[in-house]
Amino acid sequence: MPQAKGNKNAANKVPYKVVASPSGTTSMPKQGGDDNDQARKGAIFLGAVVIAYIVYLVLTGQMATFLEALSNVDTGWVIGAAICYVFYFIFGVIAYAIAVYLDHDSPVGILDLMSVEASGIFFGNLTPMMAGAVPSQIYRLTRTGLDVGEASATQFTRFIMFQLAVVLFAAMMLVAKLRFFFDAYGNIVVLNLVVFGVHLLECIGLFVICLCPGVVMRFGNWAIEFLSRHGWLKDRAHWDEMVNVQVMEFSQAFKHAAKDLPSMGLTLLVTMAQLASLYMIPWFVLNAFGKHGDFLECLAAGSMVQMVASAVPLPGGTGGAEGGFVMFYRHMFGEATSAGFLIWRIVTFFAPTIIAAPLLGLSTRNRSVSIYHRVQRIKHRLKALRAGSVSRGGSGSSGGVKVSGKTADRLADRHEKKQ
Repeated sequence: MPQAKGNKNAANKVPYKVVASPSGTTSMPKQGGDDNDQARKGAIFLGAVVIAYIVYLVLTGQMATFLEALSNVDTGWVIGAAICYVFYFIFGVIAYAIAVYLDHDSPVGILDLMSVEASGIFFGNLTPMMAGAVPSQIYRLTRTGLDVGEASATQFTRFIMFQLAVVLFAAMMLVAKLRFFFDAYGNIVVLNLVVFGVHLLECIGLFVICLCPGVVMRFGNWAIEFLSRHGWLKDRAHWDEMVNVQVMEFSQAFKHAAKDLPSMGLTLLVTMAQLASLYMIPWFVLNAFGKHGDFLECLAAGSMVQMVASAVPLPGGTGGAEGGFVMFYRHMFGEATSAGFLIWRIVTFFAPTIIAAPLLGLSTRNRSVSIYHRVQRIKHRLKALRAGSVSRGGSGSSGGVKVSGKTADRLADRHEKKQ
């Protein structure tokens, strides 16, 4: 997913939205009150949910069973579940790194990308339907030196590929385990198919916006005019900006990235691995309670739970996450369902949200050497080391010329300058 080139090629620059100041000048968007207020309200809401959950266990007499189930947990499997989430985070950073690598002079570093991924986790978990994730990640990218257009180009394309991966992964699981779903859950699977259909339509809508922006803009302007004429549209300026600015911005960002199909394909594969890391966590939790289940069935159920949770307009998918977990895992966990849900929720939601907070401030210090050039330097160094370990007479371990690390660095730098 290549980024827009910014100052190097203004013609290819993605148009971006600016924020007007009272003086009439323009400025960079700020991650100010809105995102922070939403996150604060989300944290308070989720704290209230935890308290309500504890009260529910006490009033229904399930607390003793709950505590007994927790006392028998195998912490080794819980650690394995936590490691899966670490891989989820790592694959997310790699997906961004692919885009940054393709821009040879990008100022964005690995620590920056870790902060970007952490921003998505933190603000996404604490805002309804993860609404705060994308703006916070664009803002974090602009802090590295990218302008808003370049940051949007990277983030929008990443967002599209993530949505495509979610739908594709769910489709694969439905095809592979459709008989299992009907046998285990009966007609309730129809609800799941409806949720899948909604996500599929969302994904199709994104591609329509990307590939046919003119059609979308014409239809959007007609709808705005129609709704305004009947007095059904309160904030016309907002929707005008959405249809006439952001649609084209979204489309140009995607088309720019689509010029490099191999990189998009690689990003899709990495994102699929990222989702697999998340969906397999319930299997580890299940084993932590001494219960055993089919790995692929747990993976398929995890995909369905995540889709149901993401459709609920509350922070953390509250309501959908609980209902989805009970719906798809109750027959596997049995009496340990409540305890299993708590462990799963801690590993996939509460702990990542807390841990992500201090990662928001990560920043790459040396921006003079891009990720691309760092990778090339490592390649050249390895090549120099291999060349230096070969004997003057050809192959053979004895009589070889050994090259020190500093010498290899000098050779790598010399090779890079020649290029």
